Amino acid sequence: MTSTHTPSRWRLLAIPAALVLAGAVALTPAGNAAPAAAPAAGFSDDFDGPAGSPADGSKWNYETGDNNGNNHERQWYTSGAANAALDGQGHLVITAKKENSGNTCWYGACQYTSARLNTSGKFSQAYGHLEVRMKLPRGQGMWPAFWMLGGGQWPDDGEIDVMENIGKEPNTVHGTIHGPGYSGAGGIGAAFTGPNFSDDFHTYAVDWSPDKIVWLVDGQAYETRTPADLNGKKWVYDHPFYLILNLAVGGDWPGDPDGSTQFPQQLVVDYVHVS
Repeated sequence: MTSTHTPSRWRLLAIPAALVLAGAVALTPAGNAAPAAAPAAGFSDDFDGPAGSPADGSKWNYETGDNNGNNHERQWYTSGAANAALDGQGHLVITAKKENSGNTCWYGACQYTSARLNTSGKFSQAYGHLEVRMKLPRGQGMWPAFWMLGGGQWPDDGEIDVMENIGKEPNTVHGTIHGPGYSGAGGIGAAFTGPNFSDDFHTYAVDWSPDKIVWLVDGQAYETRTPADLNGKKWVYDHPFYLILNLAVGGDWPGDPDGSTQFPQQLVVDYVHVS
C-alpha cells in the first residue's frame, strides 16, 4: 500500500492505479514514517491481553489521519483502541466504521474511521519468514493489507506487500513488490485465488532471502520474485523493513463503499510472527 498506492498502500509518491501484473496497487508510505529501526532478531505478537486494550505500544505505533489523501482512500485512521483493539481471545480486531469522526478528510467531512499500525522505530528485519494469520473483512470498498516498507523514501527504499485484498474479490489476495522504476501501477506481483478469505482465518507469508522473495497462502507458495524479474531495475530488498497492518476504506483500486457494503467491517488478526 503506498502513498499513491493502489494495492498495498502507496504511501509516498505512487500513482493510483491497478497493478499491471497483479491487478493490485502499491501501498503508499506515510510521509511522516520514521526510518526503519536497526535489524532485530525476530518478532512475535499473539495479541494476548484484556478485551478492549490497544495493541502493545512497545511493538506497534498507531498512525492517524486520512493518509494525506493517498489513493483517494476515505477513512480517518484513529489512535488507541477506538478502531483497533484486543478482543480478549488472542486477536487484534481492526474495525472500519461508517461514522463522522469530526475530522476533515481530503474530500470534506470524514465519513469513515479505521486503523493503521506499524512497527517503525520499534522493529525491522532483513530476511526471514514473515507470517500473519487473519480473517478478512468483506464488501465493496474494503482494503485490508499486511505489508512492509524499507524506510521513508518511497519507492527507493522498497515496499513488500505480503497480502492485499479488495472486498469485492473475496476469493483473491495479492502479493507485490514496489521499488525504483516499478512502483504504483508498475508494481510487480501476482494474485492467488482460493476460498472466500472472509469466511475463516488463513495464513499469509513471505520467505525472504537474499535475491529472492516467495509468497505463500496457507503454506502454499504461489509467487517467487528475484532480480531477474526487474528487467535491469534495482533490487532494493537487501536491508531491514518494518511491518504495517491496516484496513483502508475506499480508494482508487477497491473503489468506494456503496449501498451493498455493511458496516462495521473487521480485519481480525490472530498473530504476526517473524523469524
